[in-house]
Amino acid sequence: MDRHTTLVTGATQGLGRGIALDLATRGHAVLLHGRDRTRLDAVAAEVRKHAPGAPVRTYLADLADLDQVRALAAEISAAEPRLDGLVNNAVAGGGAEPLRREFSAQGHELRFAVNHLAPYALVRGLLPLLTASAPARVVNVASIGQEAVDFDDVMLEHGYEGLRAYCRSKVAMIMTTFELGVELEGTGVTVNALHPAHLMDTEGVRAYGLAPLVGVEEGVRPTVRLLVDPELDGTTGRYFDQYTDTRAHEQAYDTGARARLMELTHRLLGLPRWSDGCARTGRSGANRVPTIQ
Repeated sequence: MDRHTTLVTGATQGLGRGIALDLATRGHAVLLHGRDRTRLDAVAAEVRKHAPGAPVRTYLADLADLDQVRALAAEISAAEPRLDGLVNNAVAGGGAEPLRREFSAQGHELRFAVNHLAPYALVRGLLPLLTASAPARVVNVASIGQEAVDFDDVMLEHGYEGLRAYCRSKVAMIMTTFELGVELEGTGVTVNALHPAHLMDTEGVRAYGLAPLVGVEEGVRPTVRLLVDPELDGTTGRYFDQYTDTRAHEQAYDTGARARLMELTHRLLGLPRWSDGCARTGRSGANRVPTIQ
């Protein structure tokens, strides 16, 4: 297998750590992202010990701050000659205090910011490098826990609950996966989302007070498959429940809702209007509804 370079966000624990170890064992170069330097260096040392021949580099950023997300993309683009894979794994879960509404550095609801805005901004920032490295794959770690985004209360100012915010942010992530899949068609960059496994033994699951049902390795295998399986060459704009190409929340297939989300996302990120870009490229996913293959 040719050596690939893959960025894994949220790599200092849980699923991200497991993905990094798996990829390094395969001989891939691994770029580890985390927001705590001590934990990031500890995982890097563990990966190097586990797979001595695999290149390992670290990048520090807090994805709850969009300025740091943009700086992360710029740093990686300047330092790395290629990027074959991006796993958007970093996550804000339901939280240990689920009734306490939390905010990002820019004042957005925390789960919407970390689980949706940050990965989308990271893809946008890294897109020139991914395209230059094509074929390249983006994997968005979503969830089977999904709830429709309320466009009248996107930041959940009313009736806030952490798991509800998490489930809405994951639907948003899936919706942008579908849109990017259409937009990037023909570029050699594919974008897919998946539910890796149900209630893995992670810090986030335990913090919310849930009992883990499976080990992290159950989620590592289907996630890495989306990165390396040659049978998935060209597969894009899909949602997988582990290994199965399946149907996500109904809102993800609502073309009007997807268009509203894309316009909102671009506005919050200070990006050019999404509809203007669609008019230039003719690649609006709002006119296409993903079907299960």
